[in-house]
Amino acid sequence: MTMITPENLYEKAQDCARAIRKRTKLKPRIGIILGTGLGGLAREIEVDAAISYEDLPDFPLSTVESHSGRLLIGELGGKPVVAMEGRFHLYEGYSPVQVTFGVRVMERLGIKTLFVSNAAGGLDHRYTKGDLMIIEDHINLMPSNPLIGKNDERFGPRFPDMSEPYSRRLAQAAQELALELKIPVQRGVYVSVAGPNLETRAEYRMLRAMGANVVGMSTVPEVIVARHMSIEVFAVSVVTDMCLPDALAEATVEEIIAVASKAEPNLTRLLVELISRIRPGAPRKRK
Repeated sequence: MTMITPENLYEKAQDCARAIRKRTKLKPRIGIILGTGLGGLAREIEVDAAISYEDLPDFPLSTVESHSGRLLIGELGGKPVVAMEGRFHLYEGYSPVQVTFGVRVMERLGIKTLFVSNAAGGLDHRYTKGDLMIIEDHINLMPSNPLIGKNDERFGPRFPDMSEPYSRRLAQAAQELALELKIPVQRGVYVSVAGPNLETRAEYRMLRAMGANVVGMSTVPEVIVARHMSIEVFAVSVVTDMCLPDALAEATVEEIIAVASKAEPNLTRLLVELISRIRPGAPRKRK
């Protein structure tokens, strides 16, 4: 296996997508990335093919607890989808290009809409553990960017616009649907940090002062790459622990996963219904 770089990224993504097509005839229009403790949505997919990451050429491997490390191709809400059951993070030692490789591959498979979920710490005192927060915008504090290096115009422009990283139409549709389903939701700003350590009291104060409502260690690189390729994005966080500096309690991975798992049924209901009702855009013309 050779290292994935900006120079060979397009060919590597094409090769991986070609290997996936040999395992299924479905042509997914929607991509899904499942975060920590949020793999339950996978059980709702009528799976046509389940492929371990280790069986895909150049695909990174998930090393984080609760990330299964499988690519699922099937139908959800009557739509053909491809789902990553486990994502990758900078703190695992992967480069930004590797962290976002799955999104590149999904685009090569034909997706036009991407649904992203994550577990996040709550910075807003109005939130409680288990809340769902529709992400309206983000603050990127990652130490690097997946678009650094040679730009391949076959994916997208050198300087992609980020005035609407998260689809307003999907966010509004999700909020209206949540009201219909009687699922409480928040809307706010996600700030991404590298991790893997959780933040200090002073850092939480800083992040809150910057305008963030939740903090996490993923999602933003994936969204940047998706928008680079003109993929519409909907993202939602599950608040798994409260990061209020004046009332800060120690958080453990086990507790975070437990809260995410408890909130997961509401997230699954919301996403399944949203996917069943939306119309994905026409696939981008292949280059």
